[in-house]
Amino acid sequence: MPPDSLGAGEHRRLGVDLFNKTWVLLETADRTPEQDDELLHCAHASAYHWLQVGAIATRVRSEWQCSRVYTVLGRTEPALHHARRCLELAESAPDALADFDLPFAYEALARAHALAGDETEARDWLGHARIATAQIADEDDRAILEADLASILPSERRERT
Repeated sequence: MPPDSLGAGEHRRLGVDLFNKTWVLLETADRTPEQDDELLHCAHASAYHWLQVGAIATRVRSEWQCSRVYTVLGRTEPALHHARRCLELAESAPDALADFDLPFAYEALARAHALAGDETEARDWLGHARIATAQIADEDDRAILEADLASILPSERRERT
């Protein structure tokens, strides 16, 4: 069945399933090269299906996930590209997003710049992320983001302890 003949419900289901499969692969220890390929393709396929039916929030989250995947795979340019796209989309419709979406866009930029070896930019985006994280109402959501932020710059972890 050609993708354009899928209904909204099928696109939505595939977007969710592939997003979740991406997380399973991200959390897989000692992935094989084939699993790395699958990881990358799942992230992009999820983003494609959400693009067909999703709201701006799912598009933001898809771009964030693509950036994270590329960062995990050590691929700087696409990690930066998707992090920038994530922020662009998040800034285009702030009222349509959860309170954690913009801070996670900042986190993606910090992580991608750290991968690129640009510690100055990484620290700048970390600062934006920390300020925005303080505004997250849900304690669990805030804790998840704080843990992610703490994993970005190893040198900063040493300074804070």
